[in-house]
Amino acid sequence: MPTIGIADTAFARYNMGRAAIDEIQKNVSVKIKRVTVPGIKDLPVAAKKLIEEEGCDIVMALGMPGAKEQDKICAHEASQGLIMAQLMTNTHIIEVFVHENEGKDEKELAFLMDRRTREHALNVIKLLFKPEKLIREAGTGQRQGFEDAGPLRT
Repeated sequence: MPTIGIADTAFARYNMGRAAIDEIQKNVSVKIKRVTVPGIKDLPVAAKKLIEEEGCDIVMALGMPGAKEQDKICAHEASQGLIMAQLMTNTHIIEVFVHENEGKDEKELAFLMDRRTREHALNVIKLLFKPEKLIREAGTGQRQGFEDAGPLRT
């Protein structure tokens, strides 16, 4: 049975880990290992440990960078770390970040965090069990969170 790792943060203002686990459990039967770290810069090592020490086949790294410029820099550094961890482990780590200023108010932000997390959870399932579905979605302008962009009209 595959194992999905969930790494989330205490900094986030929405329980993205709970949303991810709920969506995964609604759709497939898998083992889930969850770890919560203080902030997004802690996610790369948490994800790498889930892969190397807990035997996870794929990991979701869930975080909410703040709205300030230094938060965007931290998010960039966390992303670089997640990419490095993927390359070091040859395993997908699906980064799910929602910046605190992406929503126009707290209601929209909570909606976005929930929806983006759940849509990426479905992507994790596709990567593990149904990669042909991702091939069919190629070029269709899929977005996680807000509406899909759709394919370009030529």
